[in-house]
Amino acid sequence: MMWRSGESPPPGWDFACDGIQTQRRKSGFRIGRSIDRLEPRTIGFVMLKMNDFLRYAAGIQPQMNRRAATAIVGGIALLCSVATAYPGDESVSEKPKPDEAVATLAGGCFWCTEAVFERMEGVHDVVSGYIGGREPNPTYEMVCSKMTGHAEAVEIHYDPAKVKFEELLQVFFKTHDPTTLNRQGADAGPQYRSSIFFHNDDQKQIAESYIAQLDASGKFPGPIVTKLEEATKFYVAEEYHQDYYRLNPNAGYCQAVVRSKVEKFDREFADKRKASVK
Repeated sequence: MMWRSGESPPPGWDFACDGIQTQRRKSGFRIGRSIDRLEPRTIGFVMLKMNDFLRYAAGIQPQMNRRAATAIVGGIALLCSVATAYPGDESVSEKPKPDEAVATLAGGCFWCTEAVFERMEGVHDVVSGYIGGREPNPTYEMVCSKMTGHAEAVEIHYDPAKVKFEELLQVFFKTHDPTTLNRQGADAGPQYRSSIFFHNDDQKQIAESYIAQLDASGKFPGPIVTKLEEATKFYVAEEYHQDYYRLNPNAGYCQAVVRSKVEKFDREFADKRKASVK
């Protein structure tokens, strides 16, 4: 079916146009990070079809396939989404405030780890992101490919006057399984590894000592495989990953996996829970 000048727009036109405006209104938070990783043939195809669309709009080309027109507008939305946010959009973690300390922990899906530590007294902020890999500016899709070396992790900004690093480790080891290599439940791959990314020698020594105590205690059915890795650049994850459990408590994964970890924290660490959380 062809779309001729003067006829109603093709199906999906308004939706695609709204998509363009939505993308343009968004901040640069990681949207444009993969523009250099779009396949050249994809960009080339969209640009070619955009030329056809402009020829149609100018009256040079008399007709256009409806599906093609819709696809072109969708392509424009894609390019707008990456192009408008590209300059200077490298999302790395913010420096801690003078009264804050930072801990970076990886214990499987960051939705779980974030949800747990957001409830802890003395914790100011918890950010989901990627760390410990080779590729700069990783996206969720890249990390899930298991080729970048990154782990899903959380960066915890906390008040060291109210909570000690060792207390964070207590919660960390209670709310994930540190004995399964590159796996937490059904989530498997190096991105789900158990790791402590230490920021200084004190954190490294405390973590080494704590792991040794746990191993000697026999509390776990197998040896602890949690890695100690020096903290490198932490890349903030896409916006939809932030505060995921708080914003999506009824989502399937949250009900099946995250909720039990949150409930375990509330049960095991009632004295460390913020009074403000439900």
